[in-house]
Amino acid sequence: MTVLIITHSQDNESIPLVIQAIEAQGGKAFRFDTDRFPTEITLDVYYAKSERVTLSVEDQTLDLNEVSAVWYRRIAIGSRIPDSMDKQLRQASLKESRVTIDGMIASIKGFHLDPLPNIRRAENKQLQLRIARDIGLDTPRTLTTNNSVAVKQFAQECKEGMITKMLSSFAIYDEQGQEKVVFTNPISSKDLDNLDGLRFCPMTFQEKIPKALELRTIIVGKRVLTAAVDSQALDKARYDWRKQGIALLDAWEPYTLPEDVEEKLLKLMAEFGLNYGAIDIILTPDGRHVFLEVNPVGEFFWLERCPGLPISEAIAQVLQN
Repeated sequence: MTVLIITHSQDNESIPLVIQAIEAQGGKAFRFDTDRFPTEITLDVYYAKSERVTLSVEDQTLDLNEVSAVWYRRIAIGSRIPDSMDKQLRQASLKESRVTIDGMIASIKGFHLDPLPNIRRAENKQLQLRIARDIGLDTPRTLTTNNSVAVKQFAQECKEGMITKMLSSFAIYDEQGQEKVVFTNPISSKDLDNLDGLRFCPMTFQEKIPKALELRTIIVGKRVLTAAVDSQALDKARYDWRKQGIALLDAWEPYTLPEDVEEKLLKLMAEFGLNYGAIDIILTPDGRHVFLEVNPVGEFFWLERCPGLPISEAIAQVLQN
């Protein structure tokens, strides 16, 4: 039996790490780079008196009926369809390619880490906060709105100040095609006088939480693996450690969450039907563990190197068992 890994060509080293772990445990893995479909990869879905579903990549062919487990990691279906195509035809090709692969994934009978509908539901950060609050996790005061009056009222409630963040993954690309990620940023009094843009796009605001450490918790099945970093050691990382992610690569250390916090995080995962999640938490100077969000397909690869969390091994075990 084979584990099907659904990703794209530009994905990071987490893919070979998990493949190595699967093979070390005696299993097999097949990598499906979705950006190469339909231009370079072929899929045959045949239903008659018999059934044949095969995925072919160069000299490799996978019978999808032999897939024991699926790891849905990243997706970029149709990104290599030429931009020179007629726009309407290209859009039709993209749509048909996506629904074809969505149907393929949904039809695989093996174990899914995690089912795509569960992932999509869990990506809703407003729902995350509601469920986290219901479970008893500590969460920040949060406002999502397109109402400038509500923002100014909210600012008065946030005695330590407030920040703004995106509910969706968002980046701006410059003329050279370089990605400029929109990070978490503080809101100044000057910003409060310039909220006209809310008429065109809602924003999410949160109270600023004092930070002793920032935690990244990776949950795989019932395993809870946590690392901590002192983001306040670098000025540019104070509001979002990702701004100095490379500089902080070797600064992560193992961390053990209180048992009650771990239990609540596992309950959150169960509420979403997830076997995998990357969770961001703030440890405050007075010892509170404040839940920020869970990413159902979040990154983990740097934590394998430092502090050496066995995440790939855990993923491989869940996929094969």
